[in-house]
Amino acid sequence: MGFWRNLFSRRKTEEEFEEEWDQVVFARDGVDFTDEEQRSRYIAGCLEQIAEAQREIDLLTGEYNLVTSYLMDTEEIEALPDAEKEKIESLAMRLQTVERERRRYNSKKDRMRDSEFHRMRRQEEEIAEGIEKLREAEEYAALVKQDLRRLDGERHAYAFRRNELLVIQANMRGLAVIFLAALVVCVLLLAILQFGFGMETRFGYFLSVVAAGIAITVVFVKNLDAGKEIERIDMAVNKLIQLQNKVKIRYVNNRNLLDYLYMKYDAESAEKLAKRWKIYQQEKEERKEYAEAEAKADYYGQELTKLLANYRVRNPRRFLERSGALIDRREMVEMRHELILRRQALRKQLDYNTQIGESARSEVKDVAEQYPQYAGEILEMVDKFEKTRL
Repeated sequence: MGFWRNLFSRRKTEEEFEEEWDQVVFARDGVDFTDEEQRSRYIAGCLEQIAEAQREIDLLTGEYNLVTSYLMDTEEIEALPDAEKEKIESLAMRLQTVERERRRYNSKKDRMRDSEFHRMRRQEEEIAEGIEKLREAEEYAALVKQDLRRLDGERHAYAFRRNELLVIQANMRGLAVIFLAALVVCVLLLAILQFGFGMETRFGYFLSVVAAGIAITVVFVKNLDAGKEIERIDMAVNKLIQLQNKVKIRYVNNRNLLDYLYMKYDAESAEKLAKRWKIYQQEKEERKEYAEAEAKADYYGQELTKLLANYRVRNPRRFLERSGALIDRREMVEMRHELILRRQALRKQLDYNTQIGESARSEVKDVAEQYPQYAGEILEMVDKFEKTRL
């Protein structure tokens, strides 16, 4: 029954696999903490998870602070008195007038939309690097998914084999009972023949006992072999779980990075972003022909930048391509919403890695508390780990 149940069981969907990969598991089953090698390997695995999480936190913090700075700038502008806002709006409206002149040129067919062009322009210095990051992340995601599928396949194979071994053990126990019952029946029959009919049955007793002994010995050995193989499988599964934990963290961090980069560059893939980047470069060359309009835009942009800088706006040049937000409050709200979404995405990644680090630290602490005789050794490993990070 176990074979047919596994054969026809429903296969997991991609979403179910990914949802499971989000979860990091600390499994101690099969770990013999009295064994120094297994104990050290388990603690080292937890410390590696802490280091991995901290590296991600360090990478994400700078971007999070930058997005927060942009968000604070919008708050500074919205908090200005009406008189100061009028000055900003006046310059922004002039800048918008120049932008309308440029849009008339861009109304030509097959031109890149202004919103798309300006978005690319805001990120011009980082687009090339962003394309490379996306390509690397997409390739890495494919490799990590492949690894996780392989590890899941190995775990299911081990689970299938373990079920087979349990069936074998159950069958061996059943055979042992059958052989013992057969021995009892044979002895009773031989006793009836001996005492009831006066027949010579000593050789029959001997054959019955020898046959039963051989059969029971074979059953015992097979049952013992199955039990040992189950122990080996449990240890192998525990190692797989520890390896999966490492890969899961990388998978989730890489997936979150991809989601953030897709949102940041408003792209569905590295290929589409590269194609849009090529179109943008061609568009940029064509727009150079309109030097006068560009000169006006630069002039009003400089004036607006100076004015915003006087009002403690940290990144005034960011508003040159979003000057409509300085005129229309709805666009300012939309801009804030975009920044909030980006910061939430970064916060999600920071929280995830913080949780991973805290869970791993709690696991190390819990192991030390449950096995106080090894607490000193574990503390020494933690101290050594902390020193290597400094």
